[in-house]
Amino acid sequence: MRTVFITGASSGFGAAIARRFAARGDRVIAAARRAERLAALADELGPDLLLPLTLDVRDRAGVERTAAALPPAFAEVDILVNNAGFATGGPFYESDPERELEQVRVLVEAPVSLISAYAPHMVKRRSGAILNVASTAAFQPLPYSAGYSAAKAYVLAFSEAIHWELRGHGVTVTALCPGPVKTDFWEIANWQVSSGQSFERALPSPAMITPEQAAKAGVDGLASGSRVVVPGLPMRAAMEASRLIPHAIKLPAIAWAMRRR
Repeated sequence: MRTVFITGASSGFGAAIARRFAARGDRVIAAARRAERLAALADELGPDLLLPLTLDVRDRAGVERTAAALPPAFAEVDILVNNAGFATGGPFYESDPERELEQVRVLVEAPVSLISAYAPHMVKRRSGAILNVASTAAFQPLPYSAGYSAAKAYVLAFSEAIHWELRGHGVTVTALCPGPVKTDFWEIANWQVSSGQSFERALPSPAMITPEQAAKAGVDGLASGSRVVVPGLPMRAAMEASRLIPHAIKLPAIAWAMRRR
């Protein structure tokens, strides 16, 4: 039985990943800030398969203390899933500087810290897997969501690099790059676009996928040793096409679509 450590596991995409691993018979350490949602997930999956941890990944010292105090049955992490995240939106010069820095801590510093903690043990055992949740936002700069797209670009580049570093050591690293997923992520972000609609309502429905679809793609991609996974055929096709378009052409179009009116 493997042990899976998942951040941002209290709802939406993270909870869907937890359910998928638990359905395979894996033990899950579900870490998030919202204790009541974690408790509900623990009741659903049962105490033998899920250990809820109320944890803020921005607190590096707290993460290290928690990892050192895990119960023996959960102490050896076989799979690490870096999923915790949020997004800022709007002109960067108008944004809250502390909120932008929090975004870097959650999306960049936390995965680096956790991988630094667990990867050496995986290499020593010559067994392990890391799933880093990036985004299709990683493939191009997003004006009016500059910090978010930059952070996800870091996650993607970092994941691809260490995928090659660790592949000869029995450790798999996969970057999962979903497009929009039907969760409360966009509501929390309050991300509106040019039409005045929230981000997810402005997108054509074929571009949207469910948390379960995204979770399946990520877990299956990790199991097969994939370097990068983009769930959904329409989004994969769009990302492949976008690689052929220079940023000088894409940036004005993205800025027009993303800018609030």
